[in-house]
Amino acid sequence: MFVKTHAGAVVGIDAVAVAVEVDIAGGGLGLYLVGLPDNAVRESEQRIRSAFENSGERMSGRKIVVNLAPADLRKEGAGFDLPIAVGILAAMGRIDAAAIEGTMFAGELSLDGSLRPVRGVLPLALRARADGLRRLVLPEQNAAEAAVVDGIEVVGAESLRQVVACLNGDEPIAPTTAPAAAAADASEGRYAEDFADVRGQARAKRALEIAAAGGHNVLLIGAPGSGKTMLASRIPTILPPLAREEALETTKIHSVAGKAGAERGLLSRRPFRAPHHLASQVAIIGGGQSPRPGEVSLAHNGVLFLDELPEFGRSVLEVLRQPLENKRIVVSRARYSVEYPANFTLVAAMNPCPCGYYNHPDKECSCSPGTVRRYMGRVSGPLMDRIDLHIEVTPVAPSELADAAPGEPSAAIRERVVRAREVQRERFRDVAGVHTNAMMNSSMLRTWCRLDAASSELLGRAMERLSLSARAYDRILKVARTIADLAGRAEIAAPDIAEAINYRSLDRETWGR
Repeated sequence: MFVKTHAGAVVGIDAVAVAVEVDIAGGGLGLYLVGLPDNAVRESEQRIRSAFENSGERMSGRKIVVNLAPADLRKEGAGFDLPIAVGILAAMGRIDAAAIEGTMFAGELSLDGSLRPVRGVLPLALRARADGLRRLVLPEQNAAEAAVVDGIEVVGAESLRQVVACLNGDEPIAPTTAPAAAAADASEGRYAEDFADVRGQARAKRALEIAAAGGHNVLLIGAPGSGKTMLASRIPTILPPLAREEALETTKIHSVAGKAGAERGLLSRRPFRAPHHLASQVAIIGGGQSPRPGEVSLAHNGVLFLDELPEFGRSVLEVLRQPLENKRIVVSRARYSVEYPANFTLVAAMNPCPCGYYNHPDKECSCSPGTVRRYMGRVSGPLMDRIDLHIEVTPVAPSELADAAPGEPSAAIRERVVRAREVQRERFRDVAGVHTNAMMNSSMLRTWCRLDAASSELLGRAMERLSLSARAYDRILKVARTIADLAGRAEIAAPDIAEAINYRSLDRETWGR
């Protein structure tokens, strides 16, 4: 008997429909898996046999051929266990073949017949809905994640036995509903950190507010203990919540990487990724034998924080240049090529020299000028050129540390950031894929960043004195546009340009000399 069930394979952050065709032929013995399966899929035969035995089922003694179509697409992972097992049972007559029509299956089988969660169920749910399927059956731990997709019934099961009983109508399973949005937003909006805890550092906090409002890249440079990491770790507390489209795309990436929470549904908090400086290039960019998103994609629509920036490998830092410009990353290998979104805000922190005390107001630096230049040279000029805001973080005076009065809370800063983001959302409402000022291209700059004579003259003098590149020119305009948005001004004024130029401190010839 011939039966076909529906499954899916994840490619990049999207899913491709896979037809699981099962035919029980008259002659021969054994189970034959064809259709370019990887080792994990080939090993499903042993898992399925044991799961059948421990679920009260018996494998057919006749020849079983399972084809995973399309045959030229490599099938990876253990998520094909359940659709293959259901197809075999339907071909054996143990499940009504009509009951599996319009249903996609995904899940890994344990030897005792229970279902284990798999990654990438959100793209699978979106693919099932796009293909007109009415139902998705998968492990119970994955159900809440898939249930955020409207228009498809999501059934979470604990075991193969439960799936069989549900399909045969003996023990129906109630569809899973998505977690309440209000409850999810409330839980995601609480942070242990707050900018009220930061004493002093008014200039640094102002710069981070601008960065959060416009999605600009930031470099914090200062002595050890000056508060760089403390400031960076509080950036998520002033970022606006994810819009639904952003949340869906961000959750898809985390789902494919196997990092989405089982009960959380859509993410509402913007990601904040802080990889260690010993992370490999593959860990940062993505890829691997079974390709998965890297840190730049896991930080999509959020923040990628690189502490101790010069300690990262040179090759790791240089591969950041393309995603910082194009907001996406293409991983090409001999066997595959996948594209991942990478629209993140880079926040980096570093010491000014090996000893850490160059330009310190009180402590003397023990490094020679050549040593300082070599240390700063670990971060290349092209990468530095892509960072909009260079912030020198100076140590806080003991008198300020002892001040009991709290600083401005994150909630107040976040209100201003949200208002500025609303202005940008209205500005770019007709431009697909552009949400913040940092994402503007050259033609948009000519439209939205027109300068008066005084502002143009000021920027021209800065370009000449600091020997800035054309990219730096554009980035100054973007930062000035955000400063004007925070101030509620429709046009960029000379003070906005002056403040934006002031944040290019590392472009000065005297720095590090």
